[in-house]
Amino acid sequence: MTEIKPHGSHWGSFEAVVDQGRLVEARPFARDPFPGTLLASMPEAVHGKARIDQPYVRAGWLKGERRGSSRGGDDFVPMGWDQVIRLVAEESARVRTEHGHASILGGSYGWSSAGRYHHARTQLHRFLGMGGGFTAQVTNYSYGAGMTLMPHILGTNEVIQGPVTDWASIRKHAKLMLCFGGLPLKNGLVTSGGAGGHEYVPLMKAAAAAGVRFVNISPFKGDVGDFLGAEWVPIRPNTDAAMMFAMAHVLIEAGREDADFLARCTVGYDRFRDYVLGLADGVAKTPAWAEAITEVPAATVRRLALEAAGSPTMCTATWSIQRAEHGEQPWWALVALAAMLGGIGKPGQGIAFGYGSMNGMGTPRQEVPSVAGPAVRNPCGAYIPVARVTELLERPGEILQYNGRDLLLPDIRLIWWAGGNPFHHHQDLGRLLRAWNRADTVVVQEPWWTAVARHADIVLPATTTLERNDIGSASRDRWVRAMHQAIPPQGLARNDVDILADLADAAGFRAQFTEQRDEGAWLRHLYGRWRQACAAQGVEVPDFERFWAEGFVEVPAPEQDYVQFAEFAADPAANPLNTPSGKVEIFSETISSFGYAETPGHPVWREPTEYLGSALAAQFPLHMLSFQPSTRLHGQLDSGPVAAADKIQGREPIRMNPADAAARGLVDGQVVRVFNARGAVAAGLRVTADIRPGVVAMATGAWWNPARPGATDAACIHGNANVLTSDVGTSRLGQGSAAQSCLVEIEAWPGEPPPVTVHAPPAGATAFA
Repeated sequence: MTEIKPHGSHWGSFEAVVDQGRLVEARPFARDPFPGTLLASMPEAVHGKARIDQPYVRAGWLKGERRGSSRGGDDFVPMGWDQVIRLVAEESARVRTEHGHASILGGSYGWSSAGRYHHARTQLHRFLGMGGGFTAQVTNYSYGAGMTLMPHILGTNEVIQGPVTDWASIRKHAKLMLCFGGLPLKNGLVTSGGAGGHEYVPLMKAAAAAGVRFVNISPFKGDVGDFLGAEWVPIRPNTDAAMMFAMAHVLIEAGREDADFLARCTVGYDRFRDYVLGLADGVAKTPAWAEAITEVPAATVRRLALEAAGSPTMCTATWSIQRAEHGEQPWWALVALAAMLGGIGKPGQGIAFGYGSMNGMGTPRQEVPSVAGPAVRNPCGAYIPVARVTELLERPGEILQYNGRDLLLPDIRLIWWAGGNPFHHHQDLGRLLRAWNRADTVVVQEPWWTAVARHADIVLPATTTLERNDIGSASRDRWVRAMHQAIPPQGLARNDVDILADLADAAGFRAQFTEQRDEGAWLRHLYGRWRQACAAQGVEVPDFERFWAEGFVEVPAPEQDYVQFAEFAADPAANPLNTPSGKVEIFSETISSFGYAETPGHPVWREPTEYLGSALAAQFPLHMLSFQPSTRLHGQLDSGPVAAADKIQGREPIRMNPADAAARGLVDGQVVRVFNARGAVAAGLRVTADIRPGVVAMATGAWWNPARPGATDAACIHGNANVLTSDVGTSRLGQGSAAQSCLVEIEAWPGEPPPVTVHAPPAGATAFA
């Protein structure tokens, strides 16, 4: 008997088509104007052999091999739920008693479930908080440096996360859109919390049809869809700030800066102006100066600056360009440039980060809240920036400087991960594993045999969203989606909530954790809170029973276009920003007071250690960019057919310019070895003229498959780009990921490449049936 159930995912709402207890199709939501292809991978992912069938414990851990022992190469021993719950409860109690609450890393980071109740991070942190606390992670890998910077400069992170000036306003009022990092179409496939409507591509097409001219300032032509007819400016990676300074220099020399806006709405422009003109350091940031760094012709820089001064212009940058050494600088410089153009707060103009980084950025939406899970409190108070997890594990008792604070790094004894995969998100995976092995115990809740599960001591099989009921909701989407359970739990998998409730029972706080609500009662409670919040803002939504029966709620589109900072620009005294001055801080006294030489009080050019202008390029002459894939979400769905169809001889593709391939005697479709001092990976070569010479690009998310399981120095035979990326912070200010600052060399793979094995269970585990 075939059943159809409403459901949702980060890559789109859908109808789950189920036959005899198995998902056979994920049919796109009928109201979605532009559904993606990722839904086609769901049946294989849910029922494939990469699923974890029951609880497992690492054989070495059972023998007493704890801190300092190798992980990833041992056999796993199957175990029943009662026994494994007892082991986890006893170990977590021991660690808290002997080493303190901060010695537990509540390392849940990632997208996990689109459902708001069964969201793994929320539930794990709530459980650990009730147990006494844990070391948490703040900011994110996506835009962590900018997330720390923007509250100092613009007083808000809405300029990154939304709401931002919507596409309707851009379509009506802008004539030019400067896109540093482009507007990648692939990123419009996903929205954290789910997408009822993929409106990103239709909205961009409407803007192009209305006459908005797009400029793609990126090493990759494909970072903007062909339908936009964009001008391509193939800049050197990591040099965007230099181009922005040169554009500012042009505006100053031509007298085209908006003096009124700068006087009314900013502070510190005079210091920035002196820096750009070279009065502060003796180096004028002219277009000729920038050309030597960026390889963008000086004439192009000059033309674009004057065109922006003469046209209503939206300035934007993707999240990716701040994921680099000194990644704060291009974003801060772009704010300064937008302020000089005077468009901040004007319809369709100004500044925003993230158009092209996520579906829903700029989508018209009434600003009602999204459905939210139960509250989380961490009484311990310990935290690190998320991208500094290796340093946390390596440097117990030392100080990490971050955003004006000195953070004392705890001695982590227990790593507990649920939702997400650090061996996807993090950089320099060999170094991460060496640090990871310092823990006494690693507990992982996970549906699949991903790298984080393979490098755990205790593996607890979790259900997928299809195996439970939930509510999908996103702050950038107008749809709230009922996620009906479609299939029974697979194997012995259990919901994260149920796993943690049993552990809370062992610790004596089950009633506090569950609040004596079952799944259905929690969903009614969370939806009811959301319904009340909507009513307070004049938006009426149906009751829970109607919502659950119909499968979705559509929040009406707003009647007026949204323009970010409009009230501030109109009257900055009456509507100040949440900055110390109440204005745009081109110079920040707060940041200056931190005393970080690499990040002074205004944006500056700082040369990265790894880029094509550095000395290291003589040894590793290719700049490797690692991007989010179109064939999966980060590492999710990597075992599915959509991702598999894009691979070359089973390896992740790497894009290379024809001239670079010819210089190395390489041909399209062959397996190559990509390497630097940190490691090596196998990749499938994809030769294309759409990427500039000297630059290669490889998607992240291929499951880490070391040639020797457990080895920290083995090549990844599947093509995980983060074996190669550098694990350094953007600066002491932001301490974000600097993955985009990465130099490599490429050669033919020597001999026959070994088979990819990572989508099958590890030694000792049973293949999922």
